[in-house]
Amino acid sequence: MIAPVSEPDDQDTPPDDGASAHARGSFFGRRKGHKLRNHQADLIGNLLPHLALDIGGGAAPSNLAELFEGEIDHVRLEIGFGGGEHLIAEAQAFPQVGFIGCEPYVNGMAKILTQIEALNIGNIRLYAGDAAELLAWAPPQSMARIDLIHPDPWPKRRHWKRRFVQDATVAAMARIIKPGGEFRFVSDIDDYCAWTLAHLLRSPDFLWTAERAIDWRQPWDGYTMTRYGRKAEREGRVAAYLRFRRAG
Repeated sequence: MIAPVSEPDDQDTPPDDGASAHARGSFFGRRKGHKLRNHQADLIGNLLPHLALDIGGGAAPSNLAELFEGEIDHVRLEIGFGGGEHLIAEAQAFPQVGFIGCEPYVNGMAKILTQIEALNIGNIRLYAGDAAELLAWAPPQSMARIDLIHPDPWPKRRHWKRRFVQDATVAAMARIIKPGGEFRFVSDIDDYCAWTLAHLLRSPDFLWTAERAIDWRQPWDGYTMTRYGRKAEREGRVAAYLRFRRAG
């Protein structure tokens, strides 16, 4: 069983409300890595503007399905999609679902744009910024699911305040996930899994769906392993697959 992690009690760590991390910038680290190839830079300049959400341009539509063309049954969000392997696979498997991908890392954005163009995927919209701002922008009960897969664990104690899972972000997700919808979390870092369990279990808005150990030890049906996930397996790290249902 995953043991709950103890809460930080040193003076260097502020109260666990997520506000201090967001006020000082964001929950993510660097925004850019290696230099983009010419075609990647072209996609950032020309394709991304057509897919990007402008959350500073006014209120969000009351129905986020309006962001997409065609018939969309519901909308899902993936926070920090990295290279985009999971998000691309989900968008292809569920063409009737609208997907929003949030990734501030420009190289990750360039990678997913390359795949969107090559595969002619039309049910993905993108946000290249802080997911906390996106959660605040989205209307209440507007999403069926939120995925957070292999997020940065911020392992040093003084950096725990930068982890995405905080009391404030759990409450923000609860506001926009429909009753019966889910928050799904994957990590191979035991401490962050325990941290996430502790935060979600104390929230009155979410219920952990696991009934047996196998429910969190194995991926859910249809899960697409990411490049990072495969690397973790090769290096002997075991991931936990946590699912939390929105109560109500």
